[in-house]
Amino acid sequence: MSTAIAKNLMAEMKLLGMLGIFDKALNDATRDQASYSEFSDALLQAECDYRQERKTGYRIKAAKFTLRPAFEDIDFTASRSINKTQIKELYSLQWLHDARPVLLIGPTGVGKTFIAQAAGLHACACGKSVLYMTLTTWLENLALARSSGAYLRYRDKLAKPDLVILDDMGMRKLSATEAQDLCELLEERSINKSTLFTTQLPLDHWSEVIGDPVIADAIRDRLEHSALAIHITGESYRGVKARKLASKKKDS
Repeated sequence: MSTAIAKNLMAEMKLLGMLGIFDKALNDATRDQASYSEFSDALLQAECDYRQERKTGYRIKAAKFTLRPAFEDIDFTASRSINKTQIKELYSLQWLHDARPVLLIGPTGVGKTFIAQAAGLHACACGKSVLYMTLTTWLENLALARSSGAYLRYRDKLAKPDLVILDDMGMRKLSATEAQDLCELLEERSINKSTLFTTQLPLDHWSEVIGDPVIADAIRDRLEHSALAIHITGESYRGVKARKLASKKKDS
């Protein structure tokens, strides 16, 4: 079979990973006098890698991240309490395999959202489904789903991802109905799914923003006995960046 026919067949069968490296793989095999088995292995590996990258891309798109951070980009030069051991624990995703909730607790600007989305992106790369949203977006979607008669369908949607990230918990007070929704979300995801919260409020202060004290106790009880809680204190990333920028301008 000629190379042109082979490449046409790959295109027709959508073996785009193979097609993308075919010429290079053929040239390399000819140069190195590689066996047919080695040549075919290179093509198959390229196709496998291509499909995995495509799947990861689909998962990242479905997650609706607002950032594309990586754990490698976390800045440890600023004075903050989070350390490399805690980052390694998040990176391991053992908490996700164990279906544990996660709480990233700290003031504005210490990197909670960055770290949460880095964890979500890493989970996507490891084959896990993720959904990211702010608490405000979640509440708006709930209200829209209720008004349109799609509440149960939306609730089922939130139960499916391996990881749901709710950013900025505590930014506004929850009504009794919204608090019940949150409690039900945690209940539905408690068996084999993880939920990650970023919040400025320590867990024992969540009752301040949850309208129903009984539900607040139920939510707190559900989280405090199982969650991986990481408290982040220290200076804001924004302050560090501003200082570095000012230093660069001064040096120039």
